[in-house]
Amino acid sequence: MTDLNEILERRITICARRETVFSYFTDSERFARWWGEASRIEARPGGEVLIHYPNGITANGEVLEIEPPSRIVFTYITGGVPTRVTIALSETAQGTLLTLRHAFTSAKIRDHFVQGWRHQLAVFSKVVADDARAGAVERVDAFLRAWGEPDANRRRSLVESCSAADIAFRDAHSATDGVEDLLANLEAVQVFMPGVTLARDGDISLSHGTAIAGWKAIGQDGKEMGRGTNVYDFAPDGKLARVVGFWGG
Repeated sequence: MTDLNEILERRITICARRETVFSYFTDSERFARWWGEASRIEARPGGEVLIHYPNGITANGEVLEIEPPSRIVFTYITGGVPTRVTIALSETAQGTLLTLRHAFTSAKIRDHFVQGWRHQLAVFSKVVADDARAGAVERVDAFLRAWGEPDANRRRSLVESCSAADIAFRDAHSATDGVEDLLANLEAVQVFMPGVTLARDGDISLSHGTAIAGWKAIGQDGKEMGRGTNVYDFAPDGKLARVVGFWGG
């Protein structure tokens, strides 16, 4: 291949485990979710790479190297211009650090791709994080149910099923850090607000590992006592890392 000495490099942290992120370079269905319908990849040296953008532009290439779940290298050719893409993935506390290195024959061609990769990697981050949507809904609902659960053992089970060990919770009346501190807070809720339950009010909105969802509080008599909105930040494994609650509206 012609000398490819002009490098475009970009890094982005994705709120997901490295194995999950890498699967989008080995599974054609997932590969197509962020590149465009009919895109595909054969995850082996010499395997075909086809990118079919929504606007009809296509690019093709082949896999040169693959080291699951940390690295993949493939050629990217569009308009007859050969380039090479290297994707490296490393684990971080926040999820997966993706490092892109796209090599070109000239700085002029390289600069043409800067904004394209800025957009495409943002799309990729959201698509990967949204892959956990079903789990996100389940964990948000478990978190809310825990507030109205009178049985201590079931309450603990709910919290542990949806929360990271160091979960932080903040609202107008609470400031807790860690599962045990949160459980102590929920025990106090049962003492001072017995019979009150919380339930999700509407669907959740999820983006890049953060969700927003409304909630409502129902008293023992079945009447609404209040409502608000929670912001949920997820850990890379999909559990809740931080929840911030807002009362009203």
